[in-house]
Amino acid sequence: MMAFVLIALIAGAASALMFASIISGALISLVLFYLAPLPLMVAAIGWGPLCASLGGIAAAIGLGALFGLPYCIAFAVTVALPAWWLGHLVLLSRAVGQAAPDGAAPAEPELEWYPVGRILLWLAGFATLTTIAALLTLGTDAETIIGTLRRGLMRLLRATDPQSSGEAGQFVDALVRIAPAAATIIAMMTLTLNLWLSAKITATSGRLRRPWPDMMTAELPPMTLVALCIALAFCFTGGLLAIAAQITAAALMMGYALTGFAVLHTLTLTLKSRTFWLGSTYAVVVVFGWPVIAMVILGLADAVFGFRERFLRSRQPPPLPAP
Repeated sequence: MMAFVLIALIAGAASALMFASIISGALISLVLFYLAPLPLMVAAIGWGPLCASLGGIAAAIGLGALFGLPYCIAFAVTVALPAWWLGHLVLLSRAVGQAAPDGAAPAEPELEWYPVGRILLWLAGFATLTTIAALLTLGTDAETIIGTLRRGLMRLLRATDPQSSGEAGQFVDALVRIAPAAATIIAMMTLTLNLWLSAKITATSGRLRRPWPDMMTAELPPMTLVALCIALAFCFTGGLLAIAAQITAAALMMGYALTGFAVLHTLTLTLKSRTFWLGSTYAVVVVFGWPVIAMVILGLADAVFGFRERFLRSRQPPPLPAP
């Protein structure tokens, strides 16, 4: 029991230090800040969600005592809560084995693990939650939030270029409009990276209790497409509701982008130069960023037309003729 508590406290302390490093203003602190959920996620997947919850509570209390209540709440919402719940989902399973016949020894039931696609949906939900929570710290209405973002970006621009002209103001206005969606994309990608890294670390250490899932089968629930359409419709309403809708739509689109990569891995199974094409695709997306739109389109097309299912069905051998 002491070892369990010690692991929880160490994970919480590591996450808290990485989260608080942003105060230093150093460039490396930004990387540590985005990786802050990683120690708690490792604790949640390797030692159970209770371990992550103990570490997260201790870390939030410590940050609150040192830096004030806002840091405590921010850490709890953006780091501790996602790490605890996502770790719980990774280990969530149910028995699907059939009952043993009379007189036979009971067979060990097979376990059905929580689907990767639903975990992606939860990642999108947490990315939406953390981004909206961050924006609400700037104001409680759209005008205040946009004005605060614009003033902050203008100060940053004048600090780097004191002779900035009116064209710079137009550039800042454009940045302000896309800032909520961009922040959501960053939150979604960093949460996904943290979860993948924590699962890899626990698998390497031998503490991952579920088999490594087949990522090529990852797909979002069907109703996600309906939610995306509703979010896109509300993007044109204006005000705080439109900002929340833009954030939600950006998170769901990134979920479809990740399933788009899964579709790409499936459709390239028969290519001889598969590694080259996949590597080139990842490199282009990482370097330029905007080609991820193609992955979003591919993920949406698969959700509508079922490209993966048709491709895998075409690769199956034809049934044997009846005798």
